[in-house]
Amino acid sequence: MESTVAQKLEAIHNLQLIDSKLDAIIKVRGALPEEVQDLEDEIAGYETRLDKFNNEIQSYEDEIKSLKESIKESEKLIKKYQEQQMNVRNNREYDAITKELELQDLEIQVAKKKIAEAGAKIDQKKHDLDELTAVMKDRQKDLDLKKDELSTIVAESENEEAKLNTDREKAVKKIEDRLLKSYEKIRTNAKNGLAVVMVKRGACGGCFNTVPPQRQADIREKKKLIVCEHCGRILAGVEDEVVEETPTKKKRTSRS
Repeated sequence: MESTVAQKLEAIHNLQLIDSKLDAIIKVRGALPEEVQDLEDEIAGYETRLDKFNNEIQSYEDEIKSLKESIKESEKLIKKYQEQQMNVRNNREYDAITKELELQDLEIQVAKKKIAEAGAKIDQKKHDLDELTAVMKDRQKDLDLKKDELSTIVAESENEEAKLNTDREKAVKKIEDRLLKSYEKIRTNAKNGLAVVMVKRGACGGCFNTVPPQRQADIREKKKLIVCEHCGRILAGVEDEVVEETPTKKKRTSRS
């Protein structure tokens, strides 16, 4: 059975009331959820950099290990050539061995220079690593504090939020898809999250622009969905202003 316009308005207005209560709960949390997320992303970035530093240090240490092995090989060759040099038969053999000795000595010097350079790079990386670790520890403390603060706030409204979400699921089922999509679109574009409002004191409850009397009459009838011509919000009804009558004071008659 298709719902009447009045029923549709009541359903969509009920959803708005639930969403407004949920918005109020989220508003209490302020920027904390975003701050927590930003800190988590920042720390994840630090962890990536720490891994990179550790990998670079390991790479330099592997290079040093390889260079030390190379030095050992060169030293073995030098010892071998020195023994051969003692038994040369002519100057040509002597010169050839001498060149080999010089070449191996040069290899050792180059290797030692590279070891020193790699060692300096390791020291610098370790320094950067220590600085980054200290920064990360401070940011982790900030994250822990903000997480605790957020958890406390969430815990205070957890039951209420759960109930409202359950109510919202039920409310959504009563609204046709097309109207629900329009509602969600208006809510997304509205700064205060209001897609459905009442006419209060002759004005739209969302943008506060005046709603003409004839339009107010149409809204009261609830025979069709009417939106504010200024902001596009759905106008669910008109709240009549209650005017309290002030009792008139009786005039006291004066005796002549």
